[in-house]
Amino acid sequence: MTQSRLKVMLLLALALFVSLAVATARAQTASTEPIPNHPALNDRFGFQLGAFYAKTATQASLGGAAGGAGVAIDFESALGLEDHAVVGIGGFLWRMSERWRLEVEYFKLNRDASRTLASEIRWGDQVYPVGTTVQSSYDFSDTRVSAGYSFFKRRDKELGLGLGLHMSKIDVSLQQAGSSAEQADVTAPLPVLSVYGALALTNEWAVRFRSDWLSLNYGDYSGGLRSSAIDVLYQPFRNVGFGFGMRSLVLDLEIDKNNWSGDAKAVFSGPAAYVTVSF
Repeated sequence: MTQSRLKVMLLLALALFVSLAVATARAQTASTEPIPNHPALNDRFGFQLGAFYAKTATQASLGGAAGGAGVAIDFESALGLEDHAVVGIGGFLWRMSERWRLEVEYFKLNRDASRTLASEIRWGDQVYPVGTTVQSSYDFSDTRVSAGYSFFKRRDKELGLGLGLHMSKIDVSLQQAGSSAEQADVTAPLPVLSVYGALALTNEWAVRFRSDWLSLNYGDYSGGLRSSAIDVLYQPFRNVGFGFGMRSLVLDLEIDKNNWSGDAKAVFSGPAAYVTVSF
């Protein structure tokens, strides 16, 4: 057994021990302490709107007419795209029944830059030599839809599994002054498995998490996607509250389509803050 696996097992054991200790302590005091009733775990409808401060790392390659996937270009270091950006996020939750739920979440980030190249790059059938000034753009949006079932559900806690879809849209272009843009775009429907959970600490405070995972090889796509979120929720008013947390989306995709034969890699991660409305 490797040391890394041993560390993971020890951490899991520790987490299990702490969870059992907390559960035991709560069971001992259940007769005297009221069970929290947080709206995030019990309201039928919930909406959220806010911002995500994303650290970005994006790469892409585009093969030429002769074939091949091309050479990956780092759009931040090679082409000058900003590696941090404020992104608007929005979401919706509908509890269809006590255990079934439907979630939708969306964000979009469009970036462009102009840079004089320090090294030669190839994009499709175009070669941009050193010293060329290139206009570039990398536009990304992701719509996440997930249907989940809470196999463990109480007024103050839940844990469930979901099946969903990330509809990821990527639109990339490079253009040298005086020439037409060389563009590639794709809209990839990526099915994912999800696990989610939430715990009410008090009537006003709660924590929740969600993780999506995909590894695929079908049709025109192969690769993987990982998406996660962890939030602290504070709801001082009956129908209005606030959320603070972290978001992460990692996409590594190989594409074999008529308008794009190549790779697309994107990482977006950072803190998020938003307003919630539920009823």
